[in-house]
Amino acid sequence: MQEKSIVVAGAFELEAGLALGSASCGVVLVHPHPLHGGDLRNPVITSMMDVFQGHDWSTLRFNFRGVGSSCGTYDNGHGEVEDLLAAVARLRQEEVDKIFLVGYSFGAWVICQAAESGKLDKEKFIFVAPPAAMMEFAETSLPGLALVIVGEKDSIAPAAEVGLLSEKWNPVAPMVVIPTADHFFSGCLDSVERVMQQFLQMSDGF
Repeated sequence: MQEKSIVVAGAFELEAGLALGSASCGVVLVHPHPLHGGDLRNPVITSMMDVFQGHDWSTLRFNFRGVGSSCGTYDNGHGEVEDLLAAVARLRQEEVDKIFLVGYSFGAWVICQAAESGKLDKEKFIFVAPPAAMMEFAETSLPGLALVIVGEKDSIAPAAEVGLLSEKWNPVAPMVVIPTADHFFSGCLDSVERVMQQFLQMSDGF
């Protein structure tokens, strides 16, 4: 599957990569914190993209405002929600029927903000290492949440703390703890990929 460089037109022009599959499903991949080196080429984001492309899903990854070639500047998460919604709208232009949002670290927080404020419709989403020890997450029902992945040794997204939140977000959504993994899943990306593979194979994503 060939990824091409595109521009997502929102409040600012955002650098993005789009790959179209033949399935009716697509995923928007949301990168970690812009002020801590997060961008669309993050290894965790790239690994997850590869898994979805392997299932012939369309994929769209993008840089938040002020990152890489994206215009604008960091907006403390507020404008980043707008960026996410612009990316979702762009993928919908490709006539993708079902859309998943996969957020890693700060990306999970942005998705949570969008969902909690009612700005997401029928999208499903996955949180990978939501940074509960660093950022405040809404303790509200998130029925769109389908899966949570955390590392056993992650001090930024502690499994116990994320588990308590996950019970409030969606108690039927499984939470998988990756043994020995830290926040960056150093040396454990293959384990993350296996979890994603199994999830897609067992549930077909929905």
